[in-house]
Amino acid sequence: MNALLRPDLHVSTTTSSQPARVLLVDDSDAMLARASAVLSRNCVIVGAVKDGTAAIDAAKALRPDVIVLDISMPGMTGLEVAANLRDAGLTAAVVFLTVHDDEEFVVAARQAGATGYVVKLRLVSDLNVAVQEARAGRSFVSTLH
Repeated sequence: MNALLRPDLHVSTTTSSQPARVLLVDDSDAMLARASAVLSRNCVIVGAVKDGTAAIDAAKALRPDVIVLDISMPGMTGLEVAANLRDAGLTAAVVFLTVHDDEEFVVAARQAGATGYVVKLRLVSDLNVAVQEARAGRSFVSTLH
């Protein structure tokens, strides 16, 4: 476990036997489709949106357990979205799914309230694990570089 993402965040955790309810946020239709395909075996995808404003609106309306969020989006970055979600009092766990594999981004993700950090190159191997760990209130970070 990476010490930069600690499980002491105030996020929604559940021990329910029900699948995690996940909101996907990425400006790429292809990435939304890939993430949905990877997660749909173990999770319920409650929504998929392409920008920060839509992400905040969907999170308020859908109340997912976990939000899988891209960092680099036009308009409002994923880091800004995560901070806005926390400021709005929403408790969904945030897992970033990003191309950025630098420690600086992991630190920024933690500061924005993220529980998980998955590099897109490791989507297939890491995303399900990160979502399940986030739902349980534990952190997960893909191996960087």
